[in-house]
Amino acid sequence: MVASKPAKARSVPECVQVTATPKSAVALDRLIHERIRLAIVSALAVNDSLSFADLKRLLETTDGNLSVHARKLEEGGYLECEKRFEGRIPKTEYRLRPRGRKALEKYLAHMEALIAAARAR
Repeated sequence: MVASKPAKARSVPECVQVTATPKSAVALDRLIHERIRLAIVSALAVNDSLSFADLKRLLETTDGNLSVHARKLEEGGYLECEKRFEGRIPKTEYRLRPRGRKALEKYLAHMEALIAAARAR
């Protein structure tokens, strides 16, 4: 059996570094902490854009569930939504806004700090 190398710690930009404290778990960004919203933001972080149909298929969720969560992220300024028609077929395309990318980076740094604090105990 070959021993695997430990994962290389990635540096976290200073603007998003978080120190774990007992109360820091409750300070998570509630807008993206919900499972479907976190999945939407994460999927868009690695894709320039995704259509409604692509997100629905990727997340294996319903139209209503995806639309409610995407709207909350859009209202929070994390996503931008472009609606258009191709012929008579409506198309909805989502992109992650800079505010959403920064929120995801901060959220991930926060989670990494919580994990590190838990492992240190």
